[in-house]
Amino acid sequence: MSWIIAIAIFIAGIFVGSIISRLTNKNQNQHSSLKKDLDKSKYELEQYRQELVDHFARSAELLDNVSKDYGKLYEHMAKTSAELMPNLPTQDNPFAQRITTLEPVENDTPIEDEVMDHQPRDYANGATGLFSDKPTTIKDNDIAASAQSAKAS
Repeated sequence: MSWIIAIAIFIAGIFVGSIISRLTNKNQNQHSSLKKDLDKSKYELEQYRQELVDHFARSAELLDNVSKDYGKLYEHMAKTSAELMPNLPTQDNPFAQRITTLEPVENDTPIEDEVMDHQPRDYANGATGLFSDKPTTIKDNDIAASAQSAKAS
């Protein structure tokens, strides 16, 4: 009879153990699911930050090109207005006031879009810190350095 009691206690122990393990596994499964979601969100956030930095670097480069082109256009208009209408009174020539203050625009480097004879790269310059847990900060000189190295390659 003691064997029957021992077997009954053993079966009851297995039943209670399986109930306890199911209750604790739900928390572990939920925890691991939340951990995966957190890692995925961190990765997406870092990708978004990198895309944002790339966007602003490209925008700054384009704005710089626009300002250089505007300076060239203004210089051209000032020179040609002086050449084509040399007898025009100063008050009638809108460029006459600034002709003396113009600085020649130097643009030794060709515009990147005109020289694009290769495929764009699908990787970033150097380490991006994408997989580190530390928050990254972008400095202006980092953006300028990456823009210069992108032009050079």
